[in-house]
Amino acid sequence: MLYYLFDFLDKTYDLPGAGLFQFITFRAAMTAITSLFIATYFGRRIIEFLQRKQVGETIRELGLEGQAQKAGTPTMGGVIIILAIVIPVLLFAQLDNIYVIMLLVTTIWMGVIGFIDDYIKKFKQDKEGLPGRFKVFGQIGLGIIVGGTMYLSDQVTVRRQIPAGIEVNQQSYGQAQTNSDRDLSKAFYPAEKALITTMPFVKNNEIDYEKVLAWLGPEAVNYSWLIFIPIIIFIITAVSNGANLTDGIDGLAAGTSAIIGVTLAIFAWVSGNLVFSDYLNIMYIPNIGELSIFIMAFVGALIGFLWYNAYPAQVFMGDTGSLTIGGIIAVIAIAIRKEWLIPILCGIFLMENLSVVLQVGWFKYTKKRTGTGVRLFKMAPLHHHYQVKGYHESKIVTRFWIVGIVLAVLTIVTLKIR
Repeated sequence: MLYYLFDFLDKTYDLPGAGLFQFITFRAAMTAITSLFIATYFGRRIIEFLQRKQVGETIRELGLEGQAQKAGTPTMGGVIIILAIVIPVLLFAQLDNIYVIMLLVTTIWMGVIGFIDDYIKKFKQDKEGLPGRFKVFGQIGLGIIVGGTMYLSDQVTVRRQIPAGIEVNQQSYGQAQTNSDRDLSKAFYPAEKALITTMPFVKNNEIDYEKVLAWLGPEAVNYSWLIFIPIIIFIITAVSNGANLTDGIDGLAAGTSAIIGVTLAIFAWVSGNLVFSDYLNIMYIPNIGELSIFIMAFVGALIGFLWYNAYPAQVFMGDTGSLTIGGIIAVIAIAIRKEWLIPILCGIFLMENLSVVLQVGWFKYTKKRTGTGVRLFKMAPLHHHYQVKGYHESKIVTRFWIVGIVLAVLTIVTLKIR
């Protein structure tokens, strides 16, 4: 809303300083600061409210050190994250941007699913919470919305390459500061739908879904959505569940997700920048730079929440937060066409997911073969394995963060790997 206000003041009254709101970098910085302030300042008041309502965590007895002390710690703190994302985005982002709209829908959609789950657990005294099938239906529904939007919306376009004879330099990019991305991109080269790239099936970390079906004939490309939408559903389900599993010890999910968010912000910014996308030889995505503002709100909210969630935690995010941040990360990666990099960038989530799958699968297999189940890990998810081995949870979290940073650096390095 402030973007439109200052745009009006700049154009109508030539108000000094109002033009700053035209720059994505300025609005992204202001969004991060505002988000951080909301999460830290109002987070305390939300925690006190949750304490008064006795919305405390019920701890299952797993025999882990320090576990008993966590009983009664306020949960559903994901509300802090959601508010600290949505409010700054509404203030500073261009609200007619299709990617911003898609991420706002994702935040509310997954937030509602997680909130219902936490509400049933705390207020209905049902430890199982929302039945798993309803969570899956919700994730599938979001996948259909995101996939359908990416496939059908005229605002979702990509650019193959700059035609011969057109030079991208600082002068041409300067034109972008006085024209909308949409007008500028039309001036440079024609739009194409989101699923089309210049790459073979996978190259430069971008997937061409149409070429998956190319062997069926030229008409098969019209049915690429049959591949695209199921993959989107799988990604959203896998990443949101991975974030949910990672949220098992103080600060792990919030810190890991903040690292992922910073990396995604870099990818979003360079993908929406004519000069850098040309220099790095990556796909230019018009209007995607605006997503940097949403991502910085996301990062600011997580860091602000981490103020209270770091060991010893004063609040837990619950499914309200973990499902939401997982869904947001998945949709951002899809929007910037970097879903192929998710296994690297979200490697912590992947390890947590795989540790549970392997633990359960191997136990059932060995029990069927020998009559006695064998566990691969002392406990799953993976962070509990290290707790059982005697590592303090703050050390586990710090080392997982370090791994997350290494994975983020490797992901960024792929920008120049061909």
